[in-house]
Amino acid sequence: MKLYYHPASTTSRPILMFAAESGVALDMQVVDLFTGEHYQPTYEAINPNHLVPTLQDGDFRLTESSAILKYLAEKSGSPLYPTDPQKRARVNERMDWVNTQLGRDFCYGFVYPQIFSFHKRRSDEAHDATLQWGKERAQGWLKVLNDHILGANAYLCGDTITIADYFCAEFVHVGELTGSDFAAYPNVKAWLGRMKALKNWKPIHETIEGYGATLKGQPMLTV
Repeated sequence: MKLYYHPASTTSRPILMFAAESGVALDMQVVDLFTGEHYQPTYEAINPNHLVPTLQDGDFRLTESSAILKYLAEKSGSPLYPTDPQKRARVNERMDWVNTQLGRDFCYGFVYPQIFSFHKRRSDEAHDATLQWGKERAQGWLKVLNDHILGANAYLCGDTITIADYFCAEFVHVGELTGSDFAAYPNVKAWLGRMKALKNWKPIHETIEGYGATLKGQPMLTV
């Protein structure tokens, strides 16, 4: 199986983490997002969305991070994607929630416009309005994550880690690049600490942490 990815990609890192932690062998192919390789005809033929990750398994291709993670977990028989219908449905629910709620408002509406120049709005007024809206929405979702999804649980679906945690952790962690420390959300902060303690976390996050280091000193909003 071949994975097209970039280490700075929030949606690539859940796949990288799962594969590394679970011993799933993948043929890794970097797609250089910073030079626009994802818009070149060669990659467009692979993924017309111009996004990473993409998984190629023989003649079968997947282009969505959540779907790729589930596919790899299913194919490898991973206990991190339980077979019990209700437990699996809970994992699916959490991952859908990240995609449609937290990821949309926190990452695309608040974090990315601050850390990636190509997400900056065309005018200062539009940019500031985007960040204020994104911050308000993100704080609401982080409260849900802190109080209701995690609460007394160690992980998103209970006391054991699942692929939902691999998925969500990347969307939360990227907020640290703005200087957010999640002190206002102690359950989130503790859970993220548990995820960062995984043995493969540090090497897989070297690129994004290095990029974050280049942003130090820039004024940013935090949650």
